[in-house]
Amino acid sequence: MSQPLILLLDKNHPLIVDQLLAAGFKVEEDYTSSYEEIRLKIHLYKGIILRSRIPIDQQILKAAKKLKFVARVGAGMENIDIETATALGINLINSPEGNRDSVAEHVLGMLLILMNRLFIASEQVKRGIWLREENRGDELMGKTFGIIGYGNMGKAVAKRLAGFGVKKVIFYDILPGLGDEYAQQVDLETLQQEADIISLHTPQTPKTHYLIDEAFIQDMKKNFYLVNTARGKNVNTAALVRGLKSGKVKAACLDVLEYENASFENVQAIENKDLNYLLDSDKVIVTPHIAGWTVQSKIKLAQFIVNKILQLNI
Repeated sequence: MSQPLILLLDKNHPLIVDQLLAAGFKVEEDYTSSYEEIRLKIHLYKGIILRSRIPIDQQILKAAKKLKFVARVGAGMENIDIETATALGINLINSPEGNRDSVAEHVLGMLLILMNRLFIASEQVKRGIWLREENRGDELMGKTFGIIGYGNMGKAVAKRLAGFGVKKVIFYDILPGLGDEYAQQVDLETLQQEADIISLHTPQTPKTHYLIDEAFIQDMKKNFYLVNTARGKNVNTAALVRGLKSGKVKAACLDVLEYENASFENVQAIENKDLNYLLDSDKVIVTPHIAGWTVQSKIKLAQFIVNKILQLNI
């Protein structure tokens, strides 16, 4: 019996290759071929492991005659044609368990830096500016924390909040019956009525595209903080900028941007006044899609993927 051939399209932790080889797989690492080059040879492989470099669309999937699985080292699956893969009987694997802790710590880290003006104050002191009243902070304690999307990431955030003395943690999710000891499930209207902070943990789908738009912001009863470590296109940037200018959005923590490339490796080369506003504002913290990007998560993401592949018994 021949060894199943697996194609790796993105660099990941070496344990993936090491453990798959030890389990009897053949592994080909290809980090440079174009989409078209991949499409022409995809019929050779029983499995694909990737992050986001190449879209696994209908053309590739229909050409992949031997394919048994597509494994994404990460959480989001928007780069994969899920409907076609399912119809063809191809297993889809991801590893949101691997970076949920990293994301949760990033959310809290960004919020604490922003609400307490830590980065701003530090930079001022380094330039010889000593301002105290102007840098008075705002506490998490006593606030209602609202989460949209209560999967691996949302739950990890809720667990971290247990020690911060927040008034309560509430969440909205399209699936029912997800409430637990860390957070109470509510409808979207209740969340908009009560939340002081909104943290997004939703995938990128047609239903979540521009989830945070002009109407959502205006329907918030309180002026609020926004955190987005999910997907950039979940937030309408122009609406966010208007909310920041009006004060309805007190401040924003953004690890993802609407203008990111599909591979998440950079921001599109565009001149955009709304993006420029975010980058120049002291009410906004922006990081380069690294919420799930820690030393530990790199190992865990890879290990969960390998474990799930081995469970398929290909």
